[in-house]
Amino acid sequence: MPIKALMVDVDGVLLVHPHPGGWSANLERDLGISAKALQDAFFIPHFEDIVHGRAALRERLEPVLADLAPDLSVEDLLTYWFEQDFHPQERLLSQLAEVRGGGVQVHLATVQEHERAKYLWSTMRWSERFDAIHYAADLGWAKPAPGFFRAIEARTGFGPVDLAFIDDKPANVEAAQACGWRAEVWTGSVDLRALMPELSGSSGVSSPPDGPTT
Repeated sequence: MPIKALMVDVDGVLLVHPHPGGWSANLERDLGISAKALQDAFFIPHFEDIVHGRAALRERLEPVLADLAPDLSVEDLLTYWFEQDFHPQERLLSQLAEVRGGGVQVHLATVQEHERAKYLWSTMRWSERFDAIHYAADLGWAKPAPGFFRAIEARTGFGPVDLAFIDDKPANVEAAQACGWRAEVWTGSVDLRALMPELSGSSGVSSPPDGPTT
């Protein structure tokens, strides 16, 4: 059966940071806050709730910064984080545009909280490149939980046989395959159509689903 929609992971697939330390590699030099301290005080105790939509990022981050770096605003840290983490893979984006132009819908399927999802979709205008975004805080599920994939099926109306998926993490790919999706690990070593020949000649759906709710 033809693929109707391709779901694409963000971090590690569409965005790949060139520095092994990631976006926070120079955080202390640039903003005066230790990356390890932020990890211990914010990401470890709070981020699971935030990324599942159970807590707001700013509400949890503000008291942490007040303690660790009183002179650093939440807005300045988020701007730094999101900008430093934005390293798009233009080659893949070009391939996705070709697939989309051939009639296959292309969606984002990613583990994000509301703020960064909005940044990608609206600020960086990925709403112009993709048909929809599905992310953990909005769905209430994160990969590789089956609920993540079932929630996408429910909101798009597509069945498992209609959907394809690429992700850099084998566990996420295996979870999608267990739900009946056509899924492959993305390494960037081969072109998209070589990885998924089914994308060639697929027929799309006339009207894309709605975008994000944020």
